[in-house]
Amino acid sequence: MDFYEKLPTDFLIAFYNEMMKNIEKGLLTKNMYYELGLLISVARQRGIILEEPCDFEQIVDQKDLDDFIQFAQN
Repeated sequence: MDFYEKLPTDFLIAFYNEMMKNIEKGLLTKNMYYELGLLISVARQRGIILEEPCDFEQIVDQKDLDDFIQFAQN
């Protein structure tokens, strides 16, 4: 998470856009969805709302994501 927190906001959004393009192409693994969750979490802390992919909740277990975010913050 520290990586995303250090990114300037414009880079964070550009990275998000690239990840979303890769999702549309079917190029992301399940683990990358968790990375996307971290990115969205950091954006949210900055007051930026980024949408989750439509299949996000089907792929990512929310409790696991919350645990992952908590672990990444330590």
